[in-house]
Amino acid sequence: MSGQGASERVTIYDVAAAAGVSTATASKALNDTGRMSAETRDRIRRTAQALGFRPNALARSLTSKRSFTVGLLTDDTYGRFTLPVMAGISEGLIDHGVSVFLCTVEDNPELAKVHVDAMLDKQVDGIIATGKRIDRPLPVELSHLSVPVVYALTAGPADAVTLVPDDGQGARLAVEHLIAQGRKRIVHVTGPGSFKVVHERTRAYAEALEAAGLPVREDGVMRGAWAERWGHEAVAALWERADRPDGIFCGNDQIARGVVDALRERNVDVPRDVSVVGFDNWEIVAEQTRPPLTTIDMNLKELGRQAGHALLRLVNGEAVEKGLWKLPCALVVRGS
Repeated sequence: MSGQGASERVTIYDVAAAAGVSTATASKALNDTGRMSAETRDRIRRTAQALGFRPNALARSLTSKRSFTVGLLTDDTYGRFTLPVMAGISEGLIDHGVSVFLCTVEDNPELAKVHVDAMLDKQVDGIIATGKRIDRPLPVELSHLSVPVVYALTAGPADAVTLVPDDGQGARLAVEHLIAQGRKRIVHVTGPGSFKVVHERTRAYAEALEAAGLPVREDGVMRGAWAERWGHEAVAALWERADRPDGIFCGNDQIARGVVDALRERNVDVPRDVSVVGFDNWEIVAEQTRPPLTTIDMNLKELGRQAGHALLRLVNGEAVEKGLWKLPCALVVRGS
């Protein structure tokens, strides 16, 4: 295996597949944790050695006193944002033999404290706090715990590590794509003004238009609910105007789907007559829209992966840059 490049590094998934066990079992065997027969543990280790598997240095530096678990605390009970973040955390930590312990809370400080206490009782090595809004903290104080805490997609204190998508950069990608399609009358249909992301994306929308020499109309931004219904209502209002748009940038994929459906009901061809771009890349919505929705992916899985790695570095006592980490979004081009 000496000729393998970095992109071909043997992973815990390869070891598990070759040994005929789950990734969790392989991870526990290689980290000398969990319950299994000595024969199974030895067989997995021999398989790993034969494949040339080398555990990451972060995992090797974790002492045997660790529990090899991290807590994930969220107020996103629907899971729209937390599930991809958790997938990234789990995928990023499996090579380190670390499991994720998830607890969900409503806007309920008492329940949140119960869950935090349960995590500490289980002796988690650290906690990742995540949610559904970057401008609101979870309903529990996490600043003075005995374990390190990383924040992802929720508000954290200034002296903590907080990871969020770069909403402004994502919005610029969306508007620049519409401009590249030859659109000149672009409006922004988005969510409530009480959300920080609404203001960040609106600012970037205006900046992108100005940079392209296009007018920024006072009525170019329409705010409403994060819902398909609002997309329908927005198109109804826009089609009462004399100067109808030829490009619509939407604040999320649900709004965009409502916009596309409302345009189709008016026999407006998407994308020939009007191009539409959403935000979120919620595949269950974007791929089922007709035509499939071009949108902005917030890369939540990668955000989770980086949050997990940052937490492990803190667990190991390494220096980690504090403050707000903004991770880039990506444009996903489909048919709209």
